[in-house]
Amino acid sequence: MKEFRAVVAASVGLHARPAALFSQAAKSSGNTVRLAKIVDGQIGARVDGASVLRVMTLGVKCGDEVVVTVEGESEEETIAKLKEIIESSDH
Repeated sequence: MKEFRAVVAASVGLHARPAALFSQAAKSSGNTVRLAKIVDGQIGARVDGASVLRVMTLGVKCGDEVVVTVEGESEEETIAKLKEIIESSDH
């Protein structure tokens, strides 16, 4: 299991298109992906990263920090894809 932190760059946060892109990448990876929002240095509830609805319920906005855990066969590849989605402002 590997974990990383990233700051959300999309102006809409992890809502609509960015959330869908994240969830699709998580689901297609075949790995278990969990996502949580960090508030005041505390990690909040972790949700299933493959569920667009669960990702959107976190209310992650632009500039918010998140923590993502990935467990499975291709962790490094999955991390690279997910990090790119989170840190991209092109959504």
